[in-house]
Amino acid sequence: MVTNSDKNLEIIFWVLKIGVFGIFLGHGIYAIQVQQSWVPFLEIIGFSNEISLKIMPYIGYLDILVAISVLIKPLRFILIWAVFWAFLTALMRPIAGGSILDFIERSGNWATPLALLLLLKWKK
Repeated sequence: MVTNSDKNLEIIFWVLKIGVFGIFLGHGIYAIQVQQSWVPFLEIIGFSNEISLKIMPYIGYLDILVAISVLIKPLRFILIWAVFWAFLTALMRPIAGGSILDFIERSGNWATPLALLLLLKWKK
């Protein structure tokens, strides 16, 4: 028997899947378009300007792969990667000289896949 609680969990599950999909699809498309404003974030971890511009599309393709896979079947290791990557990219902003608010504003980018990961573990 399916309870209202089960239905609500399934709705929350899908909302989070769509949220992660949107976050990673959008950022992936931007990365494929090579956002010049993102180059400093790669430079602070040691990449040259030239290499940053070359690898950004590959990062974008990986983000899109994460987006699609989470929408189809959210796997634990992909969600762990999504949390790590989104947290790291949010943290790069204040490290690169931006405001801590740039990090805080992006907390949803890593908290959404984290919530989905926790829910996935809870649903078992």
